[in-house]
Amino acid sequence: MTFPIMEHNKFEIIDLQNELRKTEGLPILQKRLDEAEKNGQDAFHDFTDPDMMKWFLYERRHLNQENERTARTVREYERELVLFIEQLFTYSTDIDVDVAYIIEGSLFKSLQSRHLRRYQEWLATDSPHVIRNGAYSPATLERKTTILKAFFAFLHKVGYIEQPIHEGLRIASVRKDDRPNRDLGPIDVVTLLNTFRDMQQPIMFAIIHVLTTTGIRNEEFCTLQVKDLKIDAIQGGYYLDVLGKGNKRRHVPLKEKVVQSIRQFRQARGLLPIEQALLEAPLFTTNTGRAYSPSYLSQYVKKEITNLGQLKLSNQTMKITPHVFRHAFAIISKLNGVDIYDIMRSLGHEKIETTMIYLEKVFEKERHAIHSWKSEGFGEYI
Repeated sequence: MTFPIMEHNKFEIIDLQNELRKTEGLPILQKRLDEAEKNGQDAFHDFTDPDMMKWFLYERRHLNQENERTARTVREYERELVLFIEQLFTYSTDIDVDVAYIIEGSLFKSLQSRHLRRYQEWLATDSPHVIRNGAYSPATLERKTTILKAFFAFLHKVGYIEQPIHEGLRIASVRKDDRPNRDLGPIDVVTLLNTFRDMQQPIMFAIIHVLTTTGIRNEEFCTLQVKDLKIDAIQGGYYLDVLGKGNKRRHVPLKEKVVQSIRQFRQARGLLPIEQALLEAPLFTTNTGRAYSPSYLSQYVKKEITNLGQLKLSNQTMKITPHVFRHAFAIISKLNGVDIYDIMRSLGHEKIETTMIYLEKVFEKERHAIHSWKSEGFGEYI
């Protein structure tokens, strides 16, 4: 079996990745679609598989380009789709990709539901990652399935493929018990802050302080620039102008002590004070003066906390990453009586169900039957 865009090897996979990232070709694809419409032809009649991948990744759906997928999301989708193609060829025998012939020079038109299902099952049980590192987490399998399903549903919707083969993918939703424990309460956060303060470590102190009191995402923290720290002309103080998922902005108020932590961070890094720094400069930097990447920030936080040794936290086995402090923001907000819809908006969540996931253990404890017990017949022991 051959893929019409390449004879599979690592060099041509790189060629495919490079081709997908050439966004200057998008106007040409749009022009071809316009010509097809003008001539009464099927919209994607002359598109190739790589054309369809590129259109799926970069299609303009909003008049305001800021509302399109973020570059990070596009890269994540691209990486998963290219990996899917690479693995489909490298392990075609193991996956049992029994395609008799290529339809119209297209791999995607030649696949059927069973191929997606077999790939998904192989990915979960026999893929190199599983053999080398153990099973993927349920959340990772859900993410991979979601991307594949979205792509092949798109191909079917626009008429590039005839059958809704994405329906062959098995449901990979994450059960409550499969989710990693990310519940960090106020006592644990204060313990960490006190520890790094006593160690005179303003870098980690500020990172934890900012993440916990704002609830911003790892990538939102990393992309903050000096200009995003703004004076609140209405209520006084400062706020962060945060660019979140879907290129949606939200204003995140800062307590005065958090602003002080940011200033101490910059002083410790040898950076100019906020008032003197270039507006486009990163607000937070590594020791080399560069903006953090999400992966580097995650590694840095995990390493610094691991180096503390046996710190007395409520859960000694929890892997503490920047995202854990986003959960802490939600939990501490709820414990302080904040309405769940206000927590949802503060976190930048689109759906209340997502916020509920952050707080499900808090709700479970709050609503436990024991809290409704009266003293009658058992008062001596409660």
